[in-house]
Amino acid sequence: MKKKIVTLSLAAMMSVGTVTATMPTNVFADKLGDLESQSEELKKEKSNIDSQINKSQKEIERLVGEQEDAKAAVERLTKEISDAEAQIDEKNKEIEAKKAEIKKLEQEIEDLKERIKQRNELLKDRARSMQESGGTVNYIDVLLGAQSFSDFIGRVGAVATIVEADQEIVRQQEEDKKSLEQKQAKVKEDLASLEGMRKELEKMKANLDNQKKEKANLITILKEEEDHHHAEKISGEEEKELLAAQEKAIEKAIQAEKDRQAEEARKAEEAKQAELARQAEAKKAAEAPAKSAKQETGATNSSGNSGSDSSSESSGGQEQVQTPPPSSGDWIRPSAGVLTSGLGQRWGSYHAGIDLAAAGTVPIYAAADGVVIQSYHSSSYGEVVFIAHSINGQTYTTVYAHMRSGSRSVSNGQTVSQGQQIGLMGNTGQSTGQHLHFELHKGGWNQSKSNAINPVGVVPL
Repeated sequence: MKKKIVTLSLAAMMSVGTVTATMPTNVFADKLGDLESQSEELKKEKSNIDSQINKSQKEIERLVGEQEDAKAAVERLTKEISDAEAQIDEKNKEIEAKKAEIKKLEQEIEDLKERIKQRNELLKDRARSMQESGGTVNYIDVLLGAQSFSDFIGRVGAVATIVEADQEIVRQQEEDKKSLEQKQAKVKEDLASLEGMRKELEKMKANLDNQKKEKANLITILKEEEDHHHAEKISGEEEKELLAAQEKAIEKAIQAEKDRQAEEARKAEEAKQAELARQAEAKKAAEAPAKSAKQETGATNSSGNSGSDSSSESSGGQEQVQTPPPSSGDWIRPSAGVLTSGLGQRWGSYHAGIDLAAAGTVPIYAAADGVVIQSYHSSSYGEVVFIAHSINGQTYTTVYAHMRSGSRSVSNGQTVSQGQQIGLMGNTGQSTGQHLHFELHKGGWNQSKSNAINPVGVVPL
């Protein structure tokens, strides 16, 4: 009966030992499976982001094509503006020439007016003379009053000369008046033409101004689109590098988990073998009294007690193989400072983290153990460090942005410990004052920040 009890005790001890020895392997296998699953999810996410990058690239190519078209339009406008300016210069020359012609014509008109004035004075004198002589001269009386034929001939010549002179004066007067009217009309016509040219010039100038305005607006729109594009998106190459580095960091964390699992399995196997050896010794010790009982009847009670004592000592001295304590999952505050902005909508866009602000030289620490994904200068994040963490089988990614220029003290792929200084608080990138922009992602970081979670309540702040 005692032998049966001893055998059952040994079986129970071996069963407990086996279960205890295999627990760490199962636990860490589950953790490793979680990590590998997350790695696969990261690869899928990377593939999706690659697709998004390709889509963005096509959009960029479309925008570049539009910009090229716009530049061609700008060049066309520039040529048209140059042609218009040349035409304006030509019009200005024509206007100056017309002004000189008008000035000359105005002088001719003044001379003509002077001649007409002089003839008017002569005609006035003739009229005054006629009035003084008693009226109109009777040229027949003048001819009939000749004393001789030669006197008559002389008088005929004189009368003819006087009449011809009067007629010439009248003719010239009429021609000059007509010429004056024509030149005055021409002056008016030229002035009207000049005004037409001026209006055409003003119209061309207005069109030129509109074209210049159109050009300026076009350049402004293209510039705004370019600035908006740079502000909204990290460059494709930068994102690819970040994702590739993130994948490597996760793989490194998985390898570390495998190494830790192998070490724990080795220790568990050693403990298991030690337990089996101890149990074998206990069994051997328990079987020894039974053999002695067959040889010595008087020693049976003593052997039974000895076996019972050995069993009791074996049970009392059993060593429980403990599962190694998992990562505590504790986080520390990444820096000192006041919480000035939380996760959520801000200024019309999504703020995927929190801001901690403080003045002076403020160290920034790794919030947990991990592997540096990337440490570099970003156009938006400024001086930034991305770190991958594996806590209780769950991967996390933390982002530390806007660090002081030149203060980053960790490099890509480096393993960091919780509380290790990685830089100083700064104001680089798209920042409006010294602060730490801190992001916490459950899983990998992505462009859409879809894995971002609120650090408040997770990280002690």
